[in-house]
Amino acid sequence: MDAKQNRRAPIARGVLFVHSSPRALCPHVEWAAGRALGEAVNFEWSEQPALPGSQRAEYYWQGAPGTGAVLASSLRGWEHLRFEVTEDAGRGTDGGRWLHTPGLGIFHAQTDSVGNIVVPEDRIRSAMDNAGANAIDLHRELRLALGQSWDDELEPFRQASDLNAVVWLHQVG
Repeated sequence: MDAKQNRRAPIARGVLFVHSSPRALCPHVEWAAGRALGEAVNFEWSEQPALPGSQRAEYYWQGAPGTGAVLASSLRGWEHLRFEVTEDAGRGTDGGRWLHTPGLGIFHAQTDSVGNIVVPEDRIRSAMDNAGANAIDLHRELRLALGQSWDDELEPFRQASDLNAVVWLHQVG
């Protein structure tokens, strides 16, 4: 076997977080995700406490690099659906993060090997050009580049979805 035959196709890994979906939409979300992943999927749905009557799910996936974009595209634009797709960076590939809310639509950012958003140089230069000398405008432009509005809207759904028990530690004095 030569070196070319011994190489394996790169595999990307990531997570689909469905933060909130109406119950009636859940089978359609599974179908769309399965179609994007090229295999049937079954999610473990649970109640989403942040939005009574809605469901939430997490699904760990793997596929070819770029699968995160295909998955996000298959789900974007559905009214009442909030989701997040991550694709881990791999050898020779960037990672990505896609956030979707009904009111804001979809946001995409490149991520590094530990999941930090990478803001390209041209985007930073554009933010500086748009803001001029106004620090408040620069702040607004950088928040946009980081997807802050999407994070702000999704954060209550992330916290309410945390299945781990929260332990509060208080200083005893």
